[in-house]
Amino acid sequence: MSEPPGAAVSLTEAPPPADTPSKQLTAQRVLPLRRPGRWIATAVVLVLAAQFVHGLITNPFYQWDRFAYWFLRPTILDGLLITLEVAAYSAVLGLLGGVLLALARLSKSPVLRSVSWVYIWALRSIPLIVVLLFLYNFSALYQTLSLGVPFGPAFFTFDESRLATDMAVAVIGLSLNEAAYAAEVVRGGILSVDQGQHEAASALGLPKSYQFRKIVFPQALRSITPNYVNQLIGLIKSTSLVFYVSLLDLFGTAQTMGATYPGDIVPLLLTVTVWYLILTSVVSVIQFYVERYYARGATRTLPPTPLQKLRSGLTDLRARIRREAAV
Repeated sequence: MSEPPGAAVSLTEAPPPADTPSKQLTAQRVLPLRRPGRWIATAVVLVLAAQFVHGLITNPFYQWDRFAYWFLRPTILDGLLITLEVAAYSAVLGLLGGVLLALARLSKSPVLRSVSWVYIWALRSIPLIVVLLFLYNFSALYQTLSLGVPFGPAFFTFDESRLATDMAVAVIGLSLNEAAYAAEVVRGGILSVDQGQHEAASALGLPKSYQFRKIVFPQALRSITPNYVNQLIGLIKSTSLVFYVSLLDLFGTAQTMGATYPGDIVPLLLTVTVWYLILTSVVSVIQFYVERYYARGATRTLPPTPLQKLRSGLTDLRARIRREAAV
């Protein structure tokens, strides 16, 4: 059948093809999955938190004016200083003792392994308050201490009552207790290092001490740090027990002031609580940066700092607002 005269036949133009299913899906807006349970739980938690804060602020029983009076009093700050001193000395000595005990547990010597195991077993079994009270009354058992030949003459003799001051008793008691727990933390960290690291170091002919200081222990710190910080936070709170060996730390000072001013017991307890919260928060911040430092080489990207998280959150929020405004 021939075309009528004057009719134009197009060989290049064709009707536009219909949209494919993939293009239709691309053009549609992706809606997030609705989670009503999450929103309900969030609302309930926010309401409960708001009620708690409201009651904390408006309840006259807390006496926030007296709390403000006691918070920075010199007597409270003196007790806080003693708490910091006891915690710092005990943390350092406890960690050093824990490292030695952990190495003894991993030693090939059966004597060292046995003595270390017995020490850890005993100190983890005896309550800390019992250890402190035992040391506080140690002079009743041993009035003098001597240094000399075993089962022979003594070269030096010390009066135990002069050496065992309240600060010394508190630091020694906490350090002995802390070393038992730190030993297991350090031992677990050392055992977490891949065995190939030990074999590679031995294949290079490196001395054992160098292997431990430069290869094994730095890698073990990634595992030791978070666990030992938990111990350190527990140590800070355990310093409140030194009040029972006549050392007026932060808690002991609050107890003494509470006996003198019985109407201010609650504000004094709130003062102690807030100071402990501040101390543990500072330790937690230090823990984050120490973990971040030792994460180098173990992770592809370092975990973001709180400031970086805040900037990223604000950037995401601005981008979301722009997308919502453009729709």
